[in-house]
Amino acid sequence: MKKLLIIDANSLIYRCFHALPPFTDKEGRPTGALYGLASVLIKIFREQMPTHIVAFFDRPEPTFRKEMYKEYKGQRPPAPDELKSQIIEAHNLFENFSVKTFEIPGFEADDLIGTAVEKFKNEPELKIVVLTGDLDALQLIDNGKIIIETFKKGISDTVIYDSEAVKNRFGILPKQIPDYKGLVGDASDNIKGVNGIGPKTASPLIEKYGSLENFLEEGQNEKAYKKIFESQETAKLSKELAIIRRDAPLEIKNLDEIQHQGLQKEKINGYFEKLGFKTLINRINGQQ
Repeated sequence: MKKLLIIDANSLIYRCFHALPPFTDKEGRPTGALYGLASVLIKIFREQMPTHIVAFFDRPEPTFRKEMYKEYKGQRPPAPDELKSQIIEAHNLFENFSVKTFEIPGFEADDLIGTAVEKFKNEPELKIVVLTGDLDALQLIDNGKIIIETFKKGISDTVIYDSEAVKNRFGILPKQIPDYKGLVGDASDNIKGVNGIGPKTASPLIEKYGSLENFLEEGQNEKAYKKIFESQETAKLSKELAIIRRDAPLEIKNLDEIQHQGLQKEKINGYFEKLGFKTLINRINGQQ
């Protein structure tokens, strides 16, 4: 069985940045997020042994979602300079681990992930694992074929989501996540949803009617119908913003292009020396 690991690079780096102390190298440049990212990669290659791996980055340019809704992610403060510099340097870190990276202006990493999943989901004898800190990706789950690994605590404790886990937590199917967010919104992305509709109302309605659109057509007898009907344009926009695209112009023609050929430990050791990651040198060489 082949395993394709898809990494949401920005969400992972952001997670590491906030989970670890603000380390610096000998020249005073911030390296805490890079240290965390390298630690996660070492653990991945040691425990998961992916046969294929790729990492996707966000771009700083406005995305198509920003064009649809100018307030999308509008509540987020600008990333601090010490995080920006490490996001840029992370491209080199991935390169030293022999992991290819991709980014496309106008699209979020989520959309590149969705496009890659769509492209390779029918490959025989292939399991796809998406490593991300963003639960939007739960909509990509396809039981037995595509699972989501996300962080439970810090950067070392992770949890696996399959269809059953999504059902247990949200009461709906993975593909219904955008419908759910159409009603409850998503504060982290400044997606409004319907004011006054929370998870306890939204989940049973989406489970019963299957989709937001079906509810609007058939749910007139429901207590929350009037409130949702009057805000249906906001609900529909919120759902659309939450849908991960699967048609980004991603230039990966086949799996062979992202097949991992193994770690070049001398190359990684040299890179870690420059960053001052002595503990990680010992770890990657099996001394810890």
